[in-house]
Amino acid sequence: MATRIRLQRHGRKSRPIFTIVVADSRVKRDGKIIENLGQYNPNTNPATIDLNFDSALNWLMTGAQPSDTARAILSYKGVLHKKHLLEGVKKGAFDEAEAEKRFEAWMGEKENKIAAKRDGLTQAQQEAKTKALNAEKASNEARKAAEAAALAAESAEAAPAEEAAEESTEA
Repeated sequence: MATRIRLQRHGRKSRPIFTIVVADSRVKRDGKIIENLGQYNPNTNPATIDLNFDSALNWLMTGAQPSDTARAILSYKGVLHKKHLLEGVKKGAFDEAEAEKRFEAWMGEKENKIAAKRDGLTQAQQEAKTKALNAEKASNEARKAAEAAALAAESAEAAPAEEAAEESTEA
């Protein structure tokens, strides 16, 4: 039986949430599955991926073939890198402790990149809020100045008319 690691679509229209599953390659997209490996939500920024790392690694080591999107997700989470390192251990290129050390270093770099992106996004949102608030303050000040000028013009026009009315009543 040829097994594939692929995505099952869930969620509503235009807001998909995918389940990462292991299924027989002949089964329909949303058909019977062998095992559920996790969730992938592309609606968030950065995308939220909840994956059972050990189970996914086990399926890859036993020969399950990932689809293109599942391969990208597994690569992002480090499952394919771990598989690559374990293949090197099997071939005798290095020992398991060295493989674990290399994997931890790679994961540390990956976490730093993700944290930097998340921080950059929050900083950009805060800058956008500040810019919008400053623009709103400037427009409010301009509106208030225009209203004050219009009020001053009205009172300037009304003052001579009142003086003329007072003079006519005095005479």
